[in-house]
Amino acid sequence: MPPPAIEIRAPEEQQEGTRSQVLRWLKALGDPVGEHEPLIELETDKVTVEVAAPGSGVLAEIVKGEGEEVAPGEVLGRIAASAERVATPAEAPPRAQPPPAAAAPAERASHARAPEGRLSPAVRRLLTERGLDPGRVRGTGEGGRITVDDVLRHAAAGTAGARSVPAAGRAEPGIAVRRVPHSAVRKRIAARMVESLLHTAPHVSTVFEIDLSAVLEHRARHRQAFAERGVALTLTAYFVRAAIEAIAQVPEANSRWGEEALEIYETVNFGIGTATPEGLVAPVLRGAEALDLERTAAGIETLVRRARDGKLTPEEVRGGTFTLSNHGVSGSLIAAPIILYPGQAAILGIGKLEKRAVVIEEGGEARIAIRPRCYATLTIDHRVMDGERANRFMQIFAERLALWRD
Repeated sequence: MPPPAIEIRAPEEQQEGTRSQVLRWLKALGDPVGEHEPLIELETDKVTVEVAAPGSGVLAEIVKGEGEEVAPGEVLGRIAASAERVATPAEAPPRAQPPPAAAAPAERASHARAPEGRLSPAVRRLLTERGLDPGRVRGTGEGGRITVDDVLRHAAAGTAGARSVPAAGRAEPGIAVRRVPHSAVRKRIAARMVESLLHTAPHVSTVFEIDLSAVLEHRARHRQAFAERGVALTLTAYFVRAAIEAIAQVPEANSRWGEEALEIYETVNFGIGTATPEGLVAPVLRGAEALDLERTAAGIETLVRRARDGKLTPEEVRGGTFTLSNHGVSGSLIAAPIILYPGQAAILGIGKLEKRAVVIEEGGEARIAIRPRCYATLTIDHRVMDGERANRFMQIFAERLALWRD
């Protein structure tokens, strides 16, 4: 009797609510496989993860094809001893085969029910979650295919109005276009942002102007000493420390809305918004409330470098409770609202630092002075916080930075 096939399974340690799909198989059916050899790449809405072969042999079966969604622990494929016969593509499960050409006329019919084979895994999931009939959703993709945006648009507009929604992004006849296919990460970021803004949390933003004179003076005095210890002292580290003090006095900023109760996190897992070629990710500085300025700066430097090098692990992007987006590094003055990450009640935005003419009072007289200043925004889930609490947070944040002390 031949030895049993070795199952290849998706990692179990996946954050609740995070979706994964097969990005690519690194081996084809019948290829030899060595134990611990990279075999599959899974893509979540945050990072790409390699799945290694759990044993040696040949790749005998692919259960989950490229682009299919997978759940934690789900079987992706099987490895057999080399003596065993490998399933050919013709013997693969029917769902893995391309849809037959005969289905095309039905798919082209106006508002006809979309065949299941023509729906991507993400679209099928959204349709199921919202209880929608695919035959009533107008598809704007190639050949009338239903896209994620089509489902979200239909859900937002209501069934009655969905048929009249114009195709988004369609160019006028005769205008040349260049198509740039979305990556799975980009599409999932888009879906999550739309879901957060339109279907989950009512967003409200408050804007304060921050004086950074004291922070810049402190940084100038300590930057070299930090560098000699191998730490880059960035302004982001100061923003994180000031936000931690504000959270201590306005703890609901570090919480999430629950249907029965507000859940206030007892630790601050601070997300650091970081731009990458695939989009914005927020690696998490864990237990930030227990760190000092130097350890905060060191932790941020490591996370940002790993994010830009594409080396983040799932553990480094899960579990954030509050996020900072330093959009000013690319020249933005104000961004509002900044979309909340699911499961968070607030996100802090920092605009461009620049020298500005301001009116100050000294000795009872007003005069114009030049000061380094920036705008900061706090976007909140208005179910969790009202304007008074959001403003209180920003008052503490602004004062801590303006009166920075060693």
